[in-house]
Amino acid sequence: MTAAGQGIGRAIHDALAAEGASVVAVDREADLLAGLSSSIVLDLTDRHGVAALPERTGAVDILVNAAGVVHAGDLLGCTEDDWDAAVALNVTATMLVAKAYVPSMLERGGGSIVNIASVASSIIGVPNRLAYGATKGAVIGLTKAIAADYVGRGIRCNAICPGTVESPSLIERVRAQAERDGTSFEETLDAFAGRQPIGRLGRTSEIAALAVHLAGDESAFTTGTTAVIDGGWTLL
Repeated sequence: MTAAGQGIGRAIHDALAAEGASVVAVDREADLLAGLSSSIVLDLTDRHGVAALPERTGAVDILVNAAGVVHAGDLLGCTEDDWDAAVALNVTATMLVAKAYVPSMLERGGGSIVNIASVASSIIGVPNRLAYGATKGAVIGLTKAIAADYVGRGIRCNAICPGTVESPSLIERVRAQAERDGTSFEETLDAFAGRQPIGRLGRTSEIAALAVHLAGDESAFTTGTTAVIDGGWTLL
């Protein structure tokens, strides 16, 4: 379970553990992993560290790729550094973590991979999210490619595409945007919530429940899907 320290990743970690799974939590922030029974501190842009993960964890039945970064900026405002950072973590790290674990899944006869993408991707275009939308679109393509390659060999791969979810990452972005726009935190947060016709932000526990479903045998006939959970945002 990558990015397991907080937010969506932590919620999925806890939900899987509650179902009886033995979960290895991976995060680059050691303090966020304090108290967890099994954890690894790793920056997923460290390619050698990612390649060595299976040696540290052993084979796994379930892999959840939740690590990601959100940069603000349109085409003209997106810096090359922001673009490179988004590609490195959102796409390349997701691919390399999957690549590290698929061989042992094949040896064991199967496994389930769940990637956290976004509706801000190839599903809908969102203003001021060029790097994020492009890279999360790539995660959807990666998910479908993995699913197609191993559909007959027991490995399933699905993507969860959340709308706006209340998390520490979102709160940081809301504060930053409020400062840039000269608005209050509350006003900016309400604007984020207002994107969902259902009338509120998503909850990390709701994303976690879907992840548990896609990870387990209840979804054994599901692969290559983009599971949208967005409070109706894409209905607009």
